[in-house]
Amino acid sequence: MSNIGNRETDDDRGAAAEPPGGKHICVYLGGNLGREQRYIDEADALGRMMAAEGIGLVYGGARVGLMGVLAGAVLANGGVVTGVVPRQLSYQELAHEGLSRLLEVDTMHERKHLMQELSQGCIALPGGFGTLEEIFEALCWSQRPLELHEKPCVFANIDGYYDHLFEFLDHAAARGLLLPQNRLLARQAPSAAGALKAIQAAWEEEEQAILDAIKAYEA
Repeated sequence: MSNIGNRETDDDRGAAAEPPGGKHICVYLGGNLGREQRYIDEADALGRMMAAEGIGLVYGGARVGLMGVLAGAVLANGGVVTGVVPRQLSYQELAHEGLSRLLEVDTMHERKHLMQELSQGCIALPGGFGTLEEIFEALCWSQRPLELHEKPCVFANIDGYYDHLFEFLDHAAARGLLLPQNRLLARQAPSAAGALKAIQAAWEEEEQAILDAIKAYEA
């Protein structure tokens, strides 16, 4: 990808951007706090859990809203956070300056592509247009017949925030406009903890499938 640079020039700080567990999760969530304390609490809880599990956070790089809560929780608990921001000056004012690594790109498309390249799974916490657009692009890339990746995508459906969205997905599948196997790609959990566990379970299944394939080949 062209014109992508690491804003941090300190080599030590760049090296610190690799989490202990070697894996990252891309989290999409609101740039606003919203009106529900539960959303703030869940963003904070997810950040603390990711840090404790040694999983790095990849996100949109902002210091505001639920995005800022999540990043702050990961950092406060010794975790690794990579932010990806567009170079537009209007967005630079919102960028988080205390991240493990802050990467700049020229376009929003490059931003989404890089966030995907850096991560091994995706979680959507409550959010608006941007959250939905980003998680659905990740889902589009994983659906048949494209299958550009096999990374698990999970919605943290906190207090039923995404209930109507999943009703629509079921409606689309029932009308034959969303293939049943692609409908299953959009997973959900009732909490941030559940979403994280779902991602980890998918990783374990993938690792086991690889081991089984190796054993079958060697047999």
